[in-house]
Amino acid sequence: MPSIRIDDVDLYYQLDGDPARPALLFSNSLGTDLSMWDAQAAALAEDFHVLRYDTRGHGRSPVGREAVTLGRLGRDVLALLDRLDIARAHFCGISMGGMTGQWLGIHAPHRFDRIVLANTAARIGTAEGWHMRAGQVRREGMAGVAEGAAGRWFTPGFVAGHAAGVARMTARLREQSPEGYAGCCDALALADLRASIGAIPNPVLVIAGRHDPVTTVEDARQLGAGIRDARVEVLEASHISNLEAPAAFTAALRSFLQQ
Repeated sequence: MPSIRIDDVDLYYQLDGDPARPALLFSNSLGTDLSMWDAQAAALAEDFHVLRYDTRGHGRSPVGREAVTLGRLGRDVLALLDRLDIARAHFCGISMGGMTGQWLGIHAPHRFDRIVLANTAARIGTAEGWHMRAGQVRREGMAGVAEGAAGRWFTPGFVAGHAAGVARMTARLREQSPEGYAGCCDALALADLRASIGAIPNPVLVIAGRHDPVTTVEDARQLGAGIRDARVEVLEASHISNLEAPAAFTAALRSFLQQ
């Protein structure tokens, strides 16, 4: 399967659809991999050239030697586009991927058309909380984090009704590199874009999950209010809204990108 050398890592990626179509790039959340976008890739590959990748330290992309920062994650995206000769793309990122999207909108808006920021915020959590989680996984591995993931990611009703799918997601989390996960926790500890998001000129769709305990609807509204050309859409879902409400998520995404 394909990977591209970007500085200190071989970044794993997947392409679907016709290269003549507009490019659409998906960025995964903390503790997941590009497979989280399977439903969206399948639905949108007829209309877009869909590019997915595993964030460094996740899935099949190794950790690398360089300390992870939000800027490093953003530069990985730009280098991936460069290596694949994609001049411009739409962007859709969820949670940590949404923070990467904000950084790109601030620092490289000319490389993107429309930007979708799902289940994210300009500041997620606290530095203390992220450093504590990073320390936990470095000491104990991924088991403790995976234990409570379903409750952070999905509503109780979805967990009860989709036990097999939820189990696959948590199993993937257990398999993630502890150092890769911890490094991204360190990056999120330092990531605060509240004073910068007003510089994003791109049209932006902010997607929130009504029942999301991690990045709340209020977080989404604050993000939307801080970006000059943004609107907010709230789905009946929790934190991983593209999996809990795939049809609604894909419909909102398609409608926004085709405007």
